[in-house]
Amino acid sequence: MEGISLSAVSNGVNVLKKNQSNTITPYEAQQNFASVLKESLNKVNKTQVASDDLTTKLVNGDDVELHSVMIASQKASVTMQATLEVRNKVVEAYQEMMRMSI
Repeated sequence: MEGISLSAVSNGVNVLKKNQSNTITPYEAQQNFASVLKESLNKVNKTQVASDDLTTKLVNGDDVELHSVMIASQKASVTMQATLEVRNKVVEAYQEMMRMSI
């Protein structure tokens, strides 16, 4: 699956671990998280664009295999569903933290 890949998450964790010997500022942590998130969303977008391109080619009668179009469509669907589930979990975690009393 190309959407939110574990390699992108582990790269972010490795960056944070490397910087733990040095104190990492909240700004740096935010930038690291933002870059991992942006990279993951770009991958999801690429799968969506690839699916749309193949579908357009099939509709126009270009030389495209139907199974390739269906596989690309399913990849795009699965990556989008995974992205939405991750988003939902992040929103839930944020709401839970906001409910906590200090």
